Amino acid sequence: MKTSVLRYYDSLAEMYDQNRFANSYGQYIDRQERNFLTDFFKDRKYSKVLDLGCGTGRLLNFATHGTDFSEEMLHIARQKYPHKKLEKGEISKIPFTDEFDCIFCLHVIMHQNKKETEAFLDECYSKLNKKGTLIFDYPTKKRRKVVSSQEDWHAENRFTPKEISKLSEKRWKIKNTIGILLFPIHRIPNGLRKHFLPLDILLCKTFLKNWASYQIVILEKI
Repeated sequence: MKTSVLRYYDSLAEMYDQNRFANSYGQYIDRQERNFLTDFFKDRKYSKVLDLGCGTGRLLNFATHGTDFSEEMLHIARQKYPHKKLEKGEISKIPFTDEFDCIFCLHVIMHQNKKETEAFLDECYSKLNKKGTLIFDYPTKKRRKVVSSQEDWHAENRFTPKEISKLSEKRWKIKNTIGILLFPIHRIPNGLRKHFLPLDILLCKTFLKNWASYQIVILEKI
């Protein structure tokens, strides 16, 4: 499975940004995630931040370090950010000896299984400093039951907030959660999508976040 996923992303690398985030759907998700990260980091002074699963570097402006398992994706990221510390690695084998203040990992856990997710949590715990912060997203079971019957590796790793709480209860404290992509934006005409964005961001901070496509969880190491 891992080999097929790696081949998939290696093959996408050159056109990944254009194919995934140059259209109105990709921009909609990108702006929600950037809004979240901007708000999160604005009042925090972190010296070392890792973008785990950084891909082509879409969100590397928020990080000091980045890692990805696809060398082809990292090649693009290095062209964008030659001054960043970027290394090939996996979410359960981070290739840095540094201790980080914060690790964020977006659009990665969706491709793993529960055992790999547990290994990811263990690895991040070992790489964060005291009271370090881990941020990651996952597809929500409530939303997937309604809109999808997909059974392959892509976005198959789904959770409920209760399951995430159970996975993290021994060594992590949940600080906050928000939703991403509440509206079925793929069914809304392209020209209208941007007008839904501010409301989507607002509603994803309420109880409706449990019905969003993804949920972002913020964990503090204890």
